[in-house]
This record gives sequence, structure tokens and C-alpha cells, in this order.
Amino acid sequence: MKKILFSLVLSLCLLRSYADEGMWLPLLLGEQAYNDMVKKGLKLTKDQLYHMNKASIKDAIIIFGGFCTGEIVSNEGLIFTNHHCGYDIIASSSSVERNYLKDGFWAKNKKEEIPAQGLYAEFLTKIEDVTKLIEDSVKGLSGTERSTVLNSAIASINKKYSDASNNVIARVSSLFKGNQFLVFVYQRYSDIRLVGAPPETIGKFGGDTDNWEWPRQTGDFSVFRVYMSKDAKPVSYATDNIPLKPKYFLPVSLKGIRDGDYAMIYGYPGSTNRYETSYGVKQKIDIYNPSLVKLRDMRLKYMLEQMKNDPAIKLQLGADYASIANYWKFFDGEAKQLIKYNVYDQKKSNEGAFLKWAQGKPEFENLFSEWGKAYDAWRPFSKQQVYINEGIMGSPLISFAASLQQVENAIVKKGSSADIRKAIESAAEYRTEFLKTENKASDQNILGTVLWMFYNDVDKSQHPIGFFESIKGSFGDLKDEGTFKKYATHVFLTTMILNDAKWNAFVTNPDGNVLQGDAAFATASAFLKNWQGKYLPFFQQFTVKNNDLGRLYLKGIIQMDPVKAKKMYPDATFTMRISYGNVKSYQPRDAVKYDYVTTMKGVLEKYKAGDYEFDLPPKLIELARKKDFGQYMDKQRNDLVVGFITTNDITGGNSGSPVIDANGNLIGLAFDGNYEALSHKIAFDKDLNRTICVDVRYVLWCIDKLGGATNIIQELKLVK
Repeated sequence: MKKILFSLVLSLCLLRSYADEGMWLPLLLGEQAYNDMVKKGLKLTKDQLYHMNKASIKDAIIIFGGFCTGEIVSNEGLIFTNHHCGYDIIASSSSVERNYLKDGFWAKNKKEEIPAQGLYAEFLTKIEDVTKLIEDSVKGLSGTERSTVLNSAIASINKKYSDASNNVIARVSSLFKGNQFLVFVYQRYSDIRLVGAPPETIGKFGGDTDNWEWPRQTGDFSVFRVYMSKDAKPVSYATDNIPLKPKYFLPVSLKGIRDGDYAMIYGYPGSTNRYETSYGVKQKIDIYNPSLVKLRDMRLKYMLEQMKNDPAIKLQLGADYASIANYWKFFDGEAKQLIKYNVYDQKKSNEGAFLKWAQGKPEFENLFSEWGKAYDAWRPFSKQQVYINEGIMGSPLISFAASLQQVENAIVKKGSSADIRKAIESAAEYRTEFLKTENKASDQNILGTVLWMFYNDVDKSQHPIGFFESIKGSFGDLKDEGTFKKYATHVFLTTMILNDAKWNAFVTNPDGNVLQGDAAFATASAFLKNWQGKYLPFFQQFTVKNNDLGRLYLKGIIQMDPVKAKKMYPDATFTMRISYGNVKSYQPRDAVKYDYVTTMKGVLEKYKAGDYEFDLPPKLIELARKKDFGQYMDKQRNDLVVGFITTNDITGGNSGSPVIDANGNLIGLAFDGNYEALSHKIAFDKDLNRTICVDVRYVLWCIDKLGGATNIIQELKLVK
């Protein structure tokens, strides 16, 4: 009992009373943080923000599909989220004839709403502290043994709190690098339907050029709905299901915003690493980020070449391209900002203070020397890991071929015919899905180039034995990039994966020699087996050691300075968090000041007819030039406000999060961060960090004036 109380007290005290940094667990929102929220303008009680038994704002916030945030905005289960969160569903629901990405989609009644296959929404129902249970199970353990027992204990708790028959899902989250554990319990709804989306020229306006940039004029939103059975159960799609009756939904404000207004964001931030060490920062700057950016840049180039040429290919590759592009620019900017703001030196300074305190304390005094050795042992192989994950497996064909290892294992290990048949059936099902999104032209170029890059960039002592020599023997000089292009052509022409007749023959008579002789499988197998057999153990050893030392470091920091510890908060772990701040302009550099809003004037200034990133629908141009903005016009500016920025602390996973005013009304949707603060996962900048949001009035104008879906507007509770 004392352990549980200590854990709760720890979390309650690890708060701060200044700036806007921090992603706070609503369950453990202490008086210090709440009072700071009130000072910034909040008008709501703590119970209105979060209550487990009474309806509160937390009941309107959902996990959208396991990767984004959404919010309920009507008493009929209507969801607002980002366009890029709904992008895959919008694309998969489209065809060349009915291209919802290009033209947009608006259901004028519930019968027109499109089932979103595979999509789900999760509502948080319970949070419990399970630290004592976890700590008791791993007491006295370290290293691999601790990791194994810990994972088993977490799985056991997840199982205990879950109820598959009632779609109840539980997930334990590790906080403060393993010094605290909470279990989060969710109710999952799997009948989700697409209600509306603007044309992609609005939802992605600015494209990669404007991504992570301010000023921004992107209408990044889409609309969905949650359904339930007639007896209010979370069930799979059925035509007689009815819209969800939520515990709570957010009113929508038309009042507008001003510089300095209170702003609060609820959501599910994915991950941060604010307590990263100087070793980790150096690893990102020197190896991880540059390698990832280089590989993604190559993949995006070949995908975009094909997408520009054919609307059908754009539909086919659009979702994957958007996902790859988003973090290509992020990791490029992150490394640059880490260098620019001397984050490495800041970490070294903090660690120096820790080492001074740790002298004479056996538990902590050797921590950083051990950490240095762990990084030294892993660093020589770390580039290969990125080149495997982002390069070799960045080829969709090779990634699918790698999955056939399960089939190989079943055949070679002489499993039962039933085991082999099960593996074959699973592979065949996966192949069907793979072929839907496989673009041979771009993928063939990716494979040829990534093999060339791997050969030149990864230490040759780490190359798969014999692989490149065999290419040289059959296709030419390894100093010539064309050699690798020829090999890629050979792979695509001969693999059974892309040939129905060969595939069907293999499925009918599974043969290990045939599989191992397949060019695509042989390529995937060469790199994977080389990695798994020789280098994966180094990564596993490093991961276990890094986790152990990270947990010990946080424990030491708390002990070192209890007063400073009150200013700490847990890293993001895709669990519900609140961040609070203000609508705020900023100065990114000398003589430059950015306003806190963008308007339709800026949209028209950026418009380029026919441009891949800055084109616009003709109807939007017509309405905008006539200033036909209706009730959504901002009277202060005599224009339609499109976007705004706040000082809130968010990260990936917060996409689609509601931006809420002091009275609990929806004023916008968070969708991005700014380039000047892309080091935010590791180091928050209180002066430059901004969250980029689409103004809800622009969202409603697009739905109403542009889309003509007044039925959606009528569902909302508008605050004027």
C-alpha cells in the first residue's frame, strides 16, 4: 500500500508552474498545474476536465485508429480529426471514377456515410496505478532477465483488465523510464464511418513545402462517426447499427481567438524522450537522423515520379507517401535544431552535475561510464539497422518477401502439412493486400538504389556474405550504380511474388528450394539473416542496458534534487495527456515576427493553378474572392481565419487533437509543429515551440459553404 501511495505522490509532485512545457496525465493533475491553468485563463473545474465517474471533457477524446486523436462533437457520435489521419480511409474508399481525395466527400445523410474498414475508436474508461505489482515481480532483477519478467508481468496485467468479449482493451504504460506503471483501460468501437473530407488540395494544401512550417493555410480535417448496436454495445459494422450516444461532446465556438487567449489540448501524444542523454543526442545527430533522411528522400523521389503521372497511382501510393514524407522532414529538422541549440552540450552539462552528485553513491556513480561502454559496443552496427529498416525493408516487395520467412520455417523445419498450409494461406492473404498498393516502377527503382546505397554506405565487413559478389558475377561492376539497377530489374521480372502463375504453382506445391531460389526472397533473406544472426544480438543487449540505465538515471535525478523534480513530467507514451498554453505569435529570428493567425488572404496568395502542392478547387476560389464567409468570418480581420498557433506542448499522436478554449469549447484542431522547434521530442524550447492548428471556423466553412453539408453543421452545438 505504501508503495502505491508513494507512486501517486511522486506523480502528483512531478509538476511545474511555469511556461507551457509538459504533457500532463489528467488523472494526476495536481493543484500546482491546475492553478497555473487558471492563471492562464481556464474557467473550468478539475472535475469538468477529468472525472472517472462523471461526464467530463476526457469522455469526448478518442484514440483514432491507434495512431491519431479525435474528438466527439455531437450527441450522435460525430468525430472531428485531421485529414492526414483519415487519409488512408479516404484513399481506400476512392476510385478513379469517384475520387474522394481529389474531389472531397460529404455525406448528406447517414445512409451515405462510408464504412471505414479496419478503423476503430477507443474511449478511455479507467486508469489504475500498478507500479507495486510490477515492482514486486521484478524485484532484484536486471538485464535480460528483468526485461523478460517485466514483459510477462505487463502481459498478465493487460489480460486481467481486458475483456475481449466486450471489446475492452487494457494497456500498461511505463512512465519515467520504468519508475512508474499505469494501466489504461479502453472501450473500443469498430463501426466507424466516413462522413466528410475536403478535397486533398485543401486537406494537404502546401504539401511537403509547407509541412512543419508557419505560416500555414492547410485545412487538415476530416469527419467520421462512431456507431453502436441498438442495445448500445460496441459491435462490428452492421446496417442496423445506430450512432453512438456519447457521455460527452465538445461544443464548437464561433467566437474567434485573440493573441494571448487560453488554449488547452487533449490527446494522445505518441512519444518523447526529454530525458535523453548526450550519448543518445550524438547518436541521432551523427548516424540515425542523417541515414533515415537520406533513405526516405530517395524513396519519396521515386514514388512522387509515378504519382505525378497517374491519378490512379496517386490513390495507390498516396497514404504511404504522406506517412514517409511527414517524418522525412521532421528528422531532417530535428537534427538541425539539436545542433543549432547545442542540445548535446546542454545534456553534457546536466550529466556533469549528476556525476558530481553521484560520487560516493554506489548505485549511481558508475552509471555514465557503463552507458558510454554500451553505446561504444552498439554504435558500429547502428547504421546498418537504419539501412535495413528504412532502406532494404523500404522496398515494399522486399518487405513482403521477408514475411515469407514464416513459410520457409514451416517447410524447412518439416512442420505438419496443416502448419505449412496455415503459413501459406496467411502469406497468400497478405500478398493480396500487398499487390493492391504495389507500384512496380517506383519499387524497382527503390530496390536498385537502396542496394547501391547499402553497398557504399554500410561497413563492408557487415555485408551479407557472398551477396554483392554474386551481383558482380552476373550483372557487372559494383562501382557502377547501373549494375544494381540491372539486378533490381531481374528481381522484378523473375520473382514469383509478382507472377500469379508461379505463385499459384508454389502455393499448390510448397517447395523450400523454389522459395529460397526466388530472387526477391533470396534478397530479403540475405540481409535479414545476416542482421538477425550477427548484429541483432548487439542491438538487443544495447536496448536492455539502455533501459536499465535510463530507469536508474531518472531515479537518481529525482533523488538528486527533489525540488527540481517537481518540475518534471512523464514522457509521452500514447496515453491521454493535457497540455495548456496560449494562442501566441512569435519571433523566429532577428527582425521577423509571425502573426498568430493565417487567413484566406494567405491562401489566395499561395494559390498556383495546377500546382501539385498549391492548387485549389475552383469553388473555393470563387467563394473566397467574393468573401462569402457567412457566420464564419472573423469580424476583427474581415476575413476567414484558416489557421492559428499556440504555445502548447504536443508531438506525433496529437494529430487531430482538439484545441479547447477557457470555457471548454472547440476552437481548432492541432495538426503540426513548427520547424524552428523540431527538437521538441528531446528538448522543448519555451520561446520558439508552437503548435499549428486549423481554425474550427475554416473547418465549418468548408463543410457548409464549400461542401453544402448543412446536415453536419446542424448536428453541432455552436457557441456564438
